[in-house]
Amino acid sequence: MKTNEANYKKIDDDDIDFFVSVLGVDAVITDSESRQLYGHDYTEDLEFEPEVVLFPNHTSQVSKILTWCNKNSITVTPRGAGTGLSGGALPVYGGVSLSSEKMNRILEIDENNFQAILEPGVINQVLQDAVAEKGLFYPPDPASKGSCFMGGNVAHSSGGPRALKYGTTKDFILNLEVVLADGTVIWTGANTLKYSTGYHLTQLMVGSEGTLGFVTKIVVKLIPLPKHNLLMLASFNDPYKACASVAKIFQKGITPSALEFMERDAILFTMAYASIAHPMSEYTQAQLLIEVDGNYIDTLYKDCEIINGILDEAGATEVLFADSDFEKDKLWSLRRKIGEAVKAKSIYKEEDTVVPRASLPELLTGVKKIGVKYGFASACYGHAGDGNLHVNILKGDLSEEIWNSTIKKAIIEIFELCKSLGGTISGEHGIGLVQQEFMPIMFGENQLELMRAIKKVFDPNGILNPGKIFGR
Repeated sequence: MKTNEANYKKIDDDDIDFFVSVLGVDAVITDSESRQLYGHDYTEDLEFEPEVVLFPNHTSQVSKILTWCNKNSITVTPRGAGTGLSGGALPVYGGVSLSSEKMNRILEIDENNFQAILEPGVINQVLQDAVAEKGLFYPPDPASKGSCFMGGNVAHSSGGPRALKYGTTKDFILNLEVVLADGTVIWTGANTLKYSTGYHLTQLMVGSEGTLGFVTKIVVKLIPLPKHNLLMLASFNDPYKACASVAKIFQKGITPSALEFMERDAILFTMAYASIAHPMSEYTQAQLLIEVDGNYIDTLYKDCEIINGILDEAGATEVLFADSDFEKDKLWSLRRKIGEAVKAKSIYKEEDTVVPRASLPELLTGVKKIGVKYGFASACYGHAGDGNLHVNILKGDLSEEIWNSTIKKAIIEIFELCKSLGGTISGEHGIGLVQQEFMPIMFGENQLELMRAIKKVFDPNGILNPGKIFGR
């Protein structure tokens, strides 16, 4: 597998002429200003400018581009909306940034079989709204659902708050049309709810971060749209008690549709950033946002009564109910904007830690102890119901020397803590560029070599999204 920049060909006029012949001149971008826009995503402050940005609108065009690039050793980095948080869409070796922006059609919504066929450039929220009009529901809802593409969701097996009850992207993908590195077009499975026919290539592609192929069509499973939902906001003066209450809710036989943890600083940053008025006393150190959904409102009210009792016993100082759609939307808006708010507040590193939910208090305790040890502050929030804590390490007043050297040691300790608790180093953001060096914490060399071997089978020349997951 080619892993050295010297092995890749720089794009020349012949390549540009070929791309124009396939796509048309308007779909081939070479000016520096435009290319810069595709050289970064939401990951910290990293930037790698591609040599050209291409905008195919059909599978056949993707196939021709990959065939050409594979023969000529030109790197290809699949690109969605650029909302990723692990650097997965960054073209670290230049080459082609292959955008799915023009492949943005919902091709079919099959109401009889509860599934939809769509292209990778469809925005998550657009899909959700389209199927909701027909009484159907696509649950995976990342914080960036209003802008992120479904192709990117597939690449990272994205989650979101409602993954707690319904599962992540991997649980809703039935079949994929994929263009392989050499231009071959395949379907990975079948449009069926059951599949036991050889290796499950569909699930192999989900979460592969564009390193095995370029997804051109997606078949998703849908479910009936729940008729009702109720939303609660619980405040705690002790964040560890907030975390400890999470497992107790499930132990009572209740599965919320969402259960989110927000630490005080994360809330304050977001209130200021988004100018959102939010109920929080001066003593509150953490809040839980808890949603239940279903078809029978009386059942949901009973669930909320039980949850309220659990929260009271666990040390909640106040539990509020959102009494209108406006209040619900405001609470969810605050939760979904936390990531943007933290990024606006300080240079930061976000770690996508995940552990079994009952171990969440130990994870939060450990993160804070590591922060004291290395002298950094952190703002934590995330999907408490499934043990997924987003740890935002803030640079603040730390020196460049400490930030660029010592913080890495702290991150290693956080990830080692996750592993010791039965967790892992990424729940939904992926490995991409920024987490690849930490993969040996989770896997031995034998496991990593198996993954590299799979990559080589699909992409023997190493042109697809090189520099991701396994190193440069």
